[in-house]
Amino acid sequence: MPPAPELLPLSPPLPIASDWDVVVVGAGLAGALAAHGLARRGVRVVLVEQRVFPRWKVCGACLSPQALAALEAAGLAGLVVAQGGLALGSLQLGVAGLVSRIALGPGQVLSRARLDQALLEAAEAAGATVLTGTRAVLGAATAGLAPHRQVVLQNGTARRIVRAKVVLIAAGLTHRCLDGEAEITSSIDPLSRVGAGCVLPAEIDGPPLGVLQMAVGRGGYGGLVRVEGGQINLACAFDPSLLRSSGGAAGACQAILTEAGFASPPGLDGAAWQLTAALSRRTSPLAGHRLLLLGDAAGYVEPFTGEGMGWALTSSLAALPLVMRGLEHWDGAIEADWRRRHHRWVSQRQGFCRTLALILRNPRATWGLSRLAATFPSITSSIIGRVQRPSLPCLTD
Repeated sequence: MPPAPELLPLSPPLPIASDWDVVVVGAGLAGALAAHGLARRGVRVVLVEQRVFPRWKVCGACLSPQALAALEAAGLAGLVVAQGGLALGSLQLGVAGLVSRIALGPGQVLSRARLDQALLEAAEAAGATVLTGTRAVLGAATAGLAPHRQVVLQNGTARRIVRAKVVLIAAGLTHRCLDGEAEITSSIDPLSRVGAGCVLPAEIDGPPLGVLQMAVGRGGYGGLVRVEGGQINLACAFDPSLLRSSGGAAGACQAILTEAGFASPPGLDGAAWQLTAALSRRTSPLAGHRLLLLGDAAGYVEPFTGEGMGWALTSSLAALPLVMRGLEHWDGAIEADWRRRHHRWVSQRQGFCRTLALILRNPRATWGLSRLAATFPSITSSIIGRVQRPSLPCLTD
């Protein structure tokens, strides 16, 4: 007679409620701002994040005028300055050995470790429940017009299945939490680059405060800027082939900086580099039954001077009116409206970066762009300013 199977102990439940108005998965910029906005409106919302904060992530650390306007519209106008954010006034653009100085709009610089932690705390202060170190997996959509979606939460051995009237997925590029939504897929651009970044000590020579150095080469580009405390935040996007031929991120970064006309800062080889998944990708569809995708989870394009954070924050503002509608009654019109709103407020703005990325892959076009920036810096500054001009969705329609 075979032995009886061993009975595994039941997982203890997470000490939170089982029913919520909204579950937000991912506490980056998009998720945290969405949770903050919903909590301010009296919505019972839980914000779930797999990693433990504070944490650093690969990002340029530059907040564009669009990003700052989104924070102001959300009632967080002073958050960046309160966290030690620095003014960003100019761009040093290096292309094909020629470095040009270009004036930027009123941007600011703040490390993602500090910014993300501050937004998380703002959401909690507004009334959101926050769970970090907790993995979330979306449950399958219930047939018919079910009034909720299920999400499985796991923290160590503790586990809880919760229900929500609306689920927001803001879990980044790969969004592995969508196991229960098979029809949502992401397609990676065949030319997509890989993100890479590190932080260098404050005493190392590099860009002065308030200046973003952007180095553009044939195999990618990289940006260097000083954050609060004086450390140099370095964020790059590399062709996979350059990473392989250069022996890794440090070698690829050094090659790009040299080609662009910048001196390589010391310490690149010994820095703690982090890599990302492929950057440029499209996700479809952007919504499902009682489900919306926000931020990077809704698709991404290689940014250049802070646009990425602006897209994430703007997507949260654009989604808020639809979430409030969905709490009262969910129908297919909300899903269609989200596709339209996301296209208007995010996808269209990503088009400039997508076009610029293609231009910078062409050596002749890149050479021409560098000469334009050097000869007519005011025109280049005007173009950048026009692209970065803030434009925000209405929060009540």
